[in-house]
Amino acid sequence: MSGPQKLVVLGATGSVGRSTLDVAARHADRLEVWGLSAHRDVEGLARLCEIHKPAHAVIADASRFDALRVRLHDAGLATELHAGVAALDALAAAPEATQIMASIAGAAGLSSTLAALKAGKRVLIANKEPLVMAGRLMMAAAASSGATVLPIDSEHNAIFQCLPHSTRCGAGLAKGIHRIILTASGGPFRETPLAELARVMPEQAVRHPNWSMGRKISVDSATMMNKGLELIEAAVLYGLREQQIEVVIHPESIIHSMVEYDDGSTLAQLGNPDMRVPIAHALAWPERWASGVKGLDWTSPRSFRFEPLDLERFPAVAIARNVLKAGGIAPNVFNAANEVAVAAFLDGKLAFNRIASVVETALLEAGSSRLADADELEAILAVDGWARRAAATALKSLA
Repeated sequence: MSGPQKLVVLGATGSVGRSTLDVAARHADRLEVWGLSAHRDVEGLARLCEIHKPAHAVIADASRFDALRVRLHDAGLATELHAGVAALDALAAAPEATQIMASIAGAAGLSSTLAALKAGKRVLIANKEPLVMAGRLMMAAAASSGATVLPIDSEHNAIFQCLPHSTRCGAGLAKGIHRIILTASGGPFRETPLAELARVMPEQAVRHPNWSMGRKISVDSATMMNKGLELIEAAVLYGLREQQIEVVIHPESIIHSMVEYDDGSTLAQLGNPDMRVPIAHALAWPERWASGVKGLDWTSPRSFRFEPLDLERFPAVAIARNVLKAGGIAPNVFNAANEVAVAAFLDGKLAFNRIASVVETALLEAGSSRLADADELEAILAVDGWARRAAATALKSLA
């Protein structure tokens, strides 16, 4: 391919989006920032357009379009503006675009990520929720179109780096692999007395000890719900069975995940906790580009701690294992109910230690319902909507 690759960043104003643009700016000879999107952050998107001057920008909330148009007109930018979900999907599938960073948080990222996969793009998936909601649909779309799927989650990117070089996401697990080990920091409440978890405030929960992330994913890390989502995501990406995925606490967040082979060898990927590392790996793959992150200092004393997972403290992982075994619509319900519960917690309407209970209640309702398995986008979104209503009902009794 001649000239720079054209990069689209979906969810550009979020933490992963900003980190992606930081890496891209270091490689302007290789990457052209061609398209950017945001949900409704007009000022944030406008500032990024001023810096990177993309050909296209999309504001998903159409009610914010006029404000964005005025802001960019005043800045004298020639960026072509679009609004709405359909425009977001069109940007993801645009013929000119070559690399798509899918970093829209939550279920809102499903449609555009799927559009990019159907268009056969090189898709860097940072938003784990669509893979949890619709893993079979997304992997089938990638296989049909020839799309390349590259994981951005630090854990799944680490696994990808530790697998044989020929391994492709969605192609099934390579031979000779015994299991994978997902590491987890344990979040800010790893040692907090259990009785105190009911009094955790949102600003405490979003203060991750090692990573700089958005509010929703920070809460997921604190509950370990993110590790439950990652467990399901790993099964989708690598063709793993539930019993082939281990989760361990690693407070330092230096070993991002490991792959254990049948011969007893274990390969681990290590690095400082900065999302620019997996982002740079995926943008450059199969090459290696500078990320802007320093390597580890091996001359300084360092220790790596590992601890078993405390399921009383972190019930979300046990729930996720049952969800993965159940299959069908259960992962979709798991994700939707968690999004509702986390939003309620951040709004001060639900205690921190009740988040998992909302998810469990919605899953029980789904198990006794007549909801059918769903493999098409409309049916998947219908289940998502049902699960959100079920979770909202559960909130009334658990809040």
